[in-house]
Order: sequence, then C-alpha cells, then structure tokens
Amino acid sequence: MILVDGKRIDTVSALDRGLAYGDGVFRTLVLRAGKTVAWPSHYATLAADCTRLHLPCPAETSLHDDLTQIAAQAPDCVVKITVTRGVGQRGYAMPAHSVGVRIVASSALPAYPQAYYDDGIVARVCDLRLARQPALAGIKHLNRLENVLARSEWQDADITEGILLDTQDQVIGGCMSNLFIRLGNTLLTPALTHSGIAGVTRARLLALAPRLNLSVQVQALALPALLAADEVMMCNSVIGIWRVRQLGDKHWTGAQYTPALRNLLEQSID
Repeated sequence: MILVDGKRIDTVSALDRGLAYGDGVFRTLVLRAGKTVAWPSHYATLAADCTRLHLPCPAETSLHDDLTQIAAQAPDCVVKITVTRGVGQRGYAMPAHSVGVRIVASSALPAYPQAYYDDGIVARVCDLRLARQPALAGIKHLNRLENVLARSEWQDADITEGILLDTQDQVIGGCMSNLFIRLGNTLLTPALTHSGIAGVTRARLLALAPRLNLSVQVQALALPALLAADEVMMCNSVIGIWRVRQLGDKHWTGAQYTPALRNLLEQSID
C-alpha cells in the first residue's frame, strides 16, 4: 500500500523537490502484529531530521492514521515514511511557505536466511569513500547516491553487507546499516559527526547495552581497530542485528553478545 498525504495514490508531482534535489528525509520501520516497533524513537528522529533541514514535519496523528490504514491490510510489514519539501519554484531556494508531502509505503518483510542470525554474515570494505559534510551528518536524507554506488561494487551473493569508510579512512557504517564493535566489555560505534546515518536501532542498542554490563562509547573508529575487535555487528530496523563472521581475510568465531543484544531489541519494541 502507498499513501500520499493520506490518500491511496502512488504518484507525486514531477516538480516535487524530493525528486528534483533529494530535498527530504525518510525513515524505515517495521510493523509487527499491527504495532509499530520503536515508534516514539522513529518519530522523534524523523522530527529532528526535519528540523535540521527546515522541513515541515507531518503531525504524529497524521502518520498514526496512515499506519493504521497500512496495519489493517498488512499487520506485519516494512514501512517507509518519506517527507519531501513538496513542489516549489525552479531553483535551489527554499519556498517561503511549504506544507511538504508525506509518503507512507509498505512492503513485505524480507526473508533473510536464518544463517545470517545464527552464524553471522560476510562483509567487505567498500572502495567508495563517504564525503564529509557535518551539516548533513546523521540525517537520513533522500540523496543516497553514495550508498547506491557502494552497493554496486559487488554481486557476490556470499557477501551480505559493505562497510563504508569516509575520505579520512574512518569507519562510518554499512551500506544499509550501522556498525558496532565489541572490545572486551565495551560496545563501540563510530561517531557520525561528519557523515553517516544515525539509525534508530543504533540509538536503541546504545541505550540497551548497559543491561548486559557493557559500557558504550561513540568515537572515531579506524579500520585496524575494527579488525582487532572481539565482535563486529551490523544493525538496522529491518534486520535487527547481525554478527560479522568474516571481513576479507579476517574471521571471527562465536557470538558472545550479539544474540543477547538481539533479544533485548526484540523484547523492547516500544
């Protein structure tokens, strides 16, 4: 199902600034038994991203109505919420008054192999380097060309995810995920002050990890430190959390904390 401003249509104007300039943001979330997993966090993050880009954020009640329509048809699904600045005059200048456009679209939950959860995944380091732009860092904006190009680097079905570094060779995350490493009793995720997307599942794991007596750190991360980690994990709202079992010639055996973190995510869905 696709809803545009609450109406069951699947088109927007060819003059929409989201199409012309990537002028908008989006969030991807999951419905389970008709309930939106981690909805307060998703809406707060959407609102924060809209504020940073001076976009009109849809009212929570409007999105709730949209999600209710979708849940009635597909109680278990993936939902993408897109907010654009809407139609404006030609040129980059923001319209003086913009009501924005909200698009809420559902799709089937992907059927990932159970081995990804039981045994872990194989990843690669992408050749593409992410540009540094603090004004956009952390925001899930509509221009995702870097991710598209990075994902085009491999067709090997045995490789599940690509790890992205920035132009200073700092580890940022995955093509479709955020990244964590475990060093002893410390869970560390890269700082996203210059590039990357601050995902909701990343924030949830930072909040939940202390329940396992793990301390958490958000800081710059270089590739050698990642390779020296005791455990490497990738996460997003759709996959939950996967352990990386192989990255190039580096292999990790055993998942000491990944299953426990997954359980915490699944138990804390509000």
